[in-house]
Amino acid sequence: MKVERLIILGILGFLGILVSCNKQQAVTARPSFCADSAYVYIEKQMAFGPRVPNSASHTQCAVWLIEQLRAFGAEVELQKGFMPDYRGNNQQIFNIIGHFGAPEQASRARILLGAHYDCRPWCDEEPNYEDRFYNVPGANDGASGVGVLLEVARQLGMRNTILTPVDIIFFDVEDMGTPRVYTGEEREDTWCLGSQLWAANYMHKRSPAYQYGLILDMVGAPDAVFPLEMYSSQYAQNYQQKIWRSAEQLGYGAMFSNQRSYPITDDHYYINYIAGIPCVDVIHYDIRNATGFPAWWHTRQDDMSNISKQTLQAVGEVVMAQL
Repeated sequence: MKVERLIILGILGFLGILVSCNKQQAVTARPSFCADSAYVYIEKQMAFGPRVPNSASHTQCAVWLIEQLRAFGAEVELQKGFMPDYRGNNQQIFNIIGHFGAPEQASRARILLGAHYDCRPWCDEEPNYEDRFYNVPGANDGASGVGVLLEVARQLGMRNTILTPVDIIFFDVEDMGTPRVYTGEEREDTWCLGSQLWAANYMHKRSPAYQYGLILDMVGAPDAVFPLEMYSSQYAQNYQQKIWRSAEQLGYGAMFSNQRSYPITDDHYYINYIAGIPCVDVIHYDIRNATGFPAWWHTRQDDMSNISKQTLQAVGEVVMAQL
């Protein structure tokens, strides 16, 4: 009885968040986005546990993501395949693709929005060696981008018409690059296996056509700064500048900084390099650390304390402004 009551209260609470969000959107001219909703989606992912490939948590989360996209009106495609990991062993991949747009828009160039939903199996940036074999919880590194895009999907599902068709892709096995604890021979291209698989498959069929892509990675921290990442500038400078201008117009110019970062190997790189689709990376960069990433990156501290609704709101509005 208590469990049932808690479930009912939880559902009512979530519905209350959605009602509050919709009321807020009705009185503002800003792009429609609700950070409260995105935050709940991040909490839900965290409740599964670390979404490490081949784990029950990973499978449960994948099923839930498919259900959510379908509930928001997307036509959902599950891309399955294998890619060699850092040891040369085949790693199974499940990319989840949600297509938004009317059937008559099938021939129109789409916008690709992506984030990875897997977690790194090792906390290999921990200072203590024994701690490096824990799974990364993945609140910011993974769940934040997915949470934002789920709220984008919800917003798209509420629209009567979608002027530009959109694909939302949740990439798998992004974070299984060679761990620091590995002492064997290092292979190339061990990161972003899901986007490598997707891009290679896209090369063969070249359909649907895409205007450009936008990847979200680590987009929830209270102190987030998103620089002009170098690969994005190299392959998709016009779109990168367009997105950063939108951020400045919305009042988020300090967060979407004109600072330039070094090239970052993320899902956008393979979408650019293999698929030939201009693709921009929005990713947290921290010049104060030797790695270029925040102190909690690839550690046991990547938890909900690294998630700010204000940052989620900023990123969500900037994404929605492109649509």
